[in-house]
Amino acid sequence: MQAALEITARYCRSEMEQYGRCVAASPASWQRDCHGLRLSMSRCAAAHPIVQQIRRDCAEPFAAFEQCLKENQASVVNCSDHVNAFLLCADQCQAKPIPCGKRLWEESNPAEVKS
Repeated sequence: MQAALEITARYCRSEMEQYGRCVAASPASWQRDCHGLRLSMSRCAAAHPIVQQIRRDCAEPFAAFEQCLKENQASVVNCSDHVNAFLLCADQCQAKPIPCGKRLWEESNPAEVKS
């Protein structure tokens, strides 16, 4: 999640600033008044290659986290392991250029990678 904020701040500064100004100017109705700006900021961040890689390579842990949230609406703390797995995957996407899922498999199966 930190990565998404950093990417948005770095590469979508204009969109983020416009959205922030809108929210500050409309404290009572910002959700409605600033919706288009929020979408613009989200589209900008989603276009970044690292975000696309995280979506692709971490789809399974994210889907598991979403499913856990649906099943534990009254006690979302039960999903901490799921969110941690997703965040670990996302962090590893930033660390190395090869696909995260492949890297996780290689790290879990080093003997098979060497052969």
